[in-house]
Amino acid sequence: MKNLENITDTELVLAYQSGNKKALNALVKKWYLQFCKFAFWMVKDADVAKDIAQESWKVIFDSLTYLKDPTKFKSWAISIVNRKSIDYLRSNQRRTKSLKKYHQEQFRVNLSEDNGDITIYKEKIKEAIVALPKNQKIVIELFYKQCYSLKEIAELLNISVGTAKSRLFHAREKLKLIIKK
Repeated sequence: MKNLENITDTELVLAYQSGNKKALNALVKKWYLQFCKFAFWMVKDADVAKDIAQESWKVIFDSLTYLKDPTKFKSWAISIVNRKSIDYLRSNQRRTKSLKKYHQEQFRVNLSEDNGDITIYKEKIKEAIVALPKNQKIVIELFYKQCYSLKEIAELLNISVGTAKSRLFHAREKLKLIIKK
């Protein structure tokens, strides 16, 4: 087999469709990195981009023998990566909405568990939040009021996810102490 750079995608597809399994390996070597880069451009997560590229190759493996116009391999394959990336983004968006809803419901449940007057409890929480250090107050408000994930908070505040988690944890602990008093 010639040097990869000298073989066109059309030749490789035709060779694979004729039974040459090495042609498929050559296509993977030629396009895998490009698929990862394209998926990363869409999803902004390197690990997810690699997974999307792998899933795309599974579809390509299963369908390549049926590709009617081998000259269109590139656009056909990129469209598969594109669809897989969009599927991931939609799924991730649904998961994020579900988590935000869960956090909101948990916060409401925690508030309603108090047997006393709920407004007094809310006022205590508001006062306790005001008493928090600024960096903890911001994280609490973004997490509970704005329903941002820790990853989103980290990106907004230009801090690590670990720092966001730590600030949220310490803020919760301080709120517990303030409210108990």
